[in-house]
Amino acid sequence: MRTEKLIQSLAAQLQPVRPLRAPLLRALLWLAAVAAVGGALIARFAGTDVFLQRASLPRVAVEDMATALTAIGAVIAAFELSVPGGSPRWAMLPLPPLLTWLAASGLGCLRNGMGPRSAGGVSIEGAHCFVFITAASVPLAAVLFWMLRQARPIDPLPVAALGTLGVAATAAFMLQFVHPFDVTVIDLTLHLGAIALVVLVGISGRRALLAAD
Repeated sequence: MRTEKLIQSLAAQLQPVRPLRAPLLRALLWLAAVAAVGGALIARFAGTDVFLQRASLPRVAVEDMATALTAIGAVIAAFELSVPGGSPRWAMLPLPPLLTWLAASGLGCLRNGMGPRSAGGVSIEGAHCFVFITAASVPLAAVLFWMLRQARPIDPLPVAALGTLGVAATAAFMLQFVHPFDVTVIDLTLHLGAIALVVLVGISGRRALLAAD
């Protein structure tokens, strides 16, 4: 009888739990919010003329598209792996565009060399690019981690790694709208260094994904 009363008492205190939306839908919500806010900021503070001029070059267009697809693929994979039962194959989703991004950037480096100036004579300010990617990644990662931890991922390591890769790639794509010169070896090195730093910080803070509201 005591057991039955205990069960009844616990059952009476239960609160309904609202199930999470599908991982893909939650990923698309984050991407849509970032696109809306980022688009507004770009329209307000950055002109698109230079971006469109650079994107008219096929290699640069491929590089920009691959950067965006890396961000989208990594964010979707992070949400899919945050829920129990998510296939580890999701981790491969951003790999093809990431390799394409690196290959296109590498071709640009072959054309422009080490720097410190691009073929167009514009001074390369790689340090500013490094700061932009790392600084822009902070608010993006904060919101993303808040959404990811609602699922209480069992293994937060790949979730954090993919999530921060998506965040850093998003910041790198936004950078293209204020990046009026082609990539050089020094420039690409600083870009990759910033992305690696963001991912490493995200991995080191992966325990934040275990604490859900």
